[in-house]
Amino acid sequence: MTYDLIAIDMDGTLLNSDGRVSDRTRETVRLAIGSGAHVVLSTGRILRSALNHSKDLNMNKAIIAANGAIVIDEKQDIIYEQKLSKEMVAHIIEIGEKNNMYYQFYGKDVFYSNAYLKEATEFYKNRDPRNSTEIGFGLIKDKEEILEDNEIDIYKFLFLDKDIEKISDVRKQLSELKDISISSSWSNNVEIMHKEVSKGNSLKHLCEKMDIPRERVIAIGDNENDLSMLEYAGLSVAMGNGEEFVKSKADIITDTNDEDGVSKIIDKYILYR
Repeated sequence: MTYDLIAIDMDGTLLNSDGRVSDRTRETVRLAIGSGAHVVLSTGRILRSALNHSKDLNMNKAIIAANGAIVIDEKQDIIYEQKLSKEMVAHIIEIGEKNNMYYQFYGKDVFYSNAYLKEATEFYKNRDPRNSTEIGFGLIKDKEEILEDNEIDIYKFLFLDKDIEKISDVRKQLSELKDISISSSWSNNVEIMHKEVSKGNSLKHLCEKMDIPRERVIAIGDNENDLSMLEYAGLSVAMGNGEEFVKSKADIITDTNDEDGVSKIIDKYILYR
């Protein structure tokens, strides 16, 4: 089977434990693109962060960001998007306030939160300012700021807490809301999007637009928010460092993100070497 497109998650997959792309993986991505394959970043991250990494890798390819809530083509034009309504956001915030939760949410280039959290801002800190665009940060003091500002678009809403039981309880409360989809990219968070949003739905939309059959698609990921695109792809790959339930759903398990697992899949199924 010849594969035309490979969709790759970022954190825990393309990026190693230091949040970087290894030299080996960087080279195989370059060769894959040179061979004519479409290499698509498919991430839960804010769009601007994915664009920065795409630019760093000289990819200039389509991007699936915010767990599929926004998709751009090679020209950076939006070809698909689904935002959370302000009415739904009000319900989500109400649950957060009731449980004294830290939250953040994403626009295209700015992420907002209700408190300054160093690890959150460090996560989106530019690794190489020379080759990237700064990601904006907005501190929300009152939910009315969000609900009344028509300039704020919300693609993904996220609760974060070290107390896993608390996260689990909040997730149960969120599951009672209609018209949202719920996922997770780490054990300490819960992510909320429009009901039609998933990486799998956006990958399907992109492939149909590009006239690429799902049988000729590879998807690689490590966590719950990757499951939908793994289910869609003709060849699904779980990272060696991935969650066990993700591995159980995948066709193949590759090495970890610190062992160039992505590079090895590209070598075997795209570059045939």
